[in-house]
Amino acid sequence: MALSRVCWARSAVWGSVVTPGHFFTRRLQLGRSGLAWGAPRSSKLHLSPKADVKNLMSYVVTKTKAINGKYHRFLGRHFPRFYVLYTIFMKGLQMLWADAKKARRIKTNMWKHNIKFHQLPYREMEHLRQFRQDVTKCLFLGIISIPPFANYLVFLLMYLFPRQLLIRHFWTPKQQTDFLDIYHAFRKQSHPEIISYLEKVIPLISDAGLQWHLTDLCTKIQRGTHPAIHDILALRECFSNHPLGVNQLQALHVKALSRAMLLTSYLPPPLLRHRLKTRTTVIHQLDKALAKLGIGQLTAQEVKSACYLRGLNSTHIGEDRCRTWLGEWLQISCSLKETELSLLLHNVVLLSTNYLGTRR
Repeated sequence: MALSRVCWARSAVWGSVVTPGHFFTRRLQLGRSGLAWGAPRSSKLHLSPKADVKNLMSYVVTKTKAINGKYHRFLGRHFPRFYVLYTIFMKGLQMLWADAKKARRIKTNMWKHNIKFHQLPYREMEHLRQFRQDVTKCLFLGIISIPPFANYLVFLLMYLFPRQLLIRHFWTPKQQTDFLDIYHAFRKQSHPEIISYLEKVIPLISDAGLQWHLTDLCTKIQRGTHPAIHDILALRECFSNHPLGVNQLQALHVKALSRAMLLTSYLPPPLLRHRLKTRTTVIHQLDKALAKLGIGQLTAQEVKSACYLRGLNSTHIGEDRCRTWLGEWLQISCSLKETELSLLLHNVVLLSTNYLGTRR
């Protein structure tokens, strides 16, 4: 009774009636030991350390992108010419890095499954071939940038000589067209020289029928006629051994063929022969893989790149004509044996010199 009066007295002072149950929350929990008091639940949400790290990383990435965007806008407004070069350089680095990762995946897969280069699908073979060529070209820049402070000279040389020192990833679209025209002009200069060397070896051919076929072929090309496939395949025998086999070619003939393949011609003839045989063998393997895939599966850019590699200046030719020419090339290439690859090497000149639509 005394306790009840005290509670009513307190409620009168506070202005409301409050029961003791409103101050304490009791929770009965049934456990092995019987009844127990339960802990009150917290209304706050606690994030895990991993969630905190993710939120922090997301914030940093967002801020970095915003700062990077402001920096790009600043360069674009105040230094427009430098901004174009900067953008091309950064995109080139990204594409080169992507190519390197893809090449590594292909090489890893080859190692795991014991796959040889010629057993790869066409696109993987072409990617490895192009990546090796790009790395070889970048090797010179890597060597000259080794001395201290030489990197400043490297940047100057890259700006002054982009065609000689940079790969296609760092060229502008206009530079890509112009540089491909320049390279094709270099190899086209050797075409008349190679035809003249073919004419000089005609008397050395023992078979009279092969002599007539080669004379007729050289005459057609000199008159501006595009040769037919059967005109070229009729000469398979004389390109498999003396005098037109790769190992029997004269030194000047080998140098001219090296220029037609965009290879340096200032090396000793044995080394030039080795490089020509290696390049022709790779193209022959690519042709077999491409024939298996089908020309129709290639994109327009892939078709033009394939034609340019095989001697045709495809930068100014329509896609349909490129596909037609590439089909003719594959018919010839897939009909040749490994001992007849000298004919495939000369086919860079024979099939591309007078093709319709080419720039002269």
